[in-house]
Amino acid sequence: MRFVARSQPVSEPEFLKMLILEPLYDIVGRLLPFEVMDATFMRRALVGLLLLTPMTAAAGVQVVTHRMAFFSDAISHSVFTGLALGILFAVHPHWTLPLFALLVGLGIVAVQRRTGLSADTVIGVFFSAAIAFGLAIISREPGLARELQRVIYGDILTLTDAEIMGTAVLLLVLTGFLIFGFNHLLYIGVNADLAQAHQVRVAAYQYTFAGLLALLVVLSVRAVGMLLVTAMLIVPAAAARNLSRSAGAMFWWAQVIAVSSAIAGLLISAQDTVRTATGATIVLIMSVWFAVGAIVAGLRRRGGG
Repeated sequence: MRFVARSQPVSEPEFLKMLILEPLYDIVGRLLPFEVMDATFMRRALVGLLLLTPMTAAAGVQVVTHRMAFFSDAISHSVFTGLALGILFAVHPHWTLPLFALLVGLGIVAVQRRTGLSADTVIGVFFSAAIAFGLAIISREPGLARELQRVIYGDILTLTDAEIMGTAVLLLVLTGFLIFGFNHLLYIGVNADLAQAHQVRVAAYQYTFAGLLALLVVLSVRAVGMLLVTAMLIVPAAAARNLSRSAGAMFWWAQVIAVSSAIAGLLISAQDTVRTATGATIVLIMSVWFAVGAIVAGLRRRGGG
């Protein structure tokens, strides 16, 4: 009597990994044939950065235009409160982090629109409240302090396949939103009242962008840590502004700066002679770009160009 072995059914996440992620990791390894890229976790980290940095560059252009640097800082500091809440109530932080960040981001926009207070004032209030709330939770649960180290410093090398897929989904959503709303967002950043007078749905764009930016900050915290999230958004856009003469050129320069810094930062930080934190190395390279841009802008002003 013969028995035929049945193969185990492949779960949907495993199927997606075999169909999409593993071939993608293989392509990355072939394009960058360095010894450090032999490890799967390095390939996974690079794919994560190649998905994340185009978003931070694109969103950063709008953040600089809308003067929202303090906004991203408030969201990033609210992340550790979301983590503390998840641990305290036995809910997975993958749920509590984005939910609390969304609450803070949308709350800032709502209060600003309804009170007429300046953006800095409203953000400062939410920033302070989120930090105080998180510290209050931590003071009651001292054991949470260890868990917060991952939020403070981040680690792109421990990125999971599920987080890669989540980052890819957010990239698709944010790209679709910016394709249709990039110019409107720039218009709102320059003069929201004038944009409203020209039938631009200011509130819808502000709420949507704030929500997407909050989710992007959460993903960025996982990669570079709470302390460097704002740099990921601001530095490429600021450097791009020095190197460009139009909003379109600023967008593409920001992409070049962010992506090239991510690739170089990951490779350099993995060298035996360097061994620095990946997120910090990436931001340092972005800062070099900014210095170059500042020099170019200074020369351009001297030449009257």
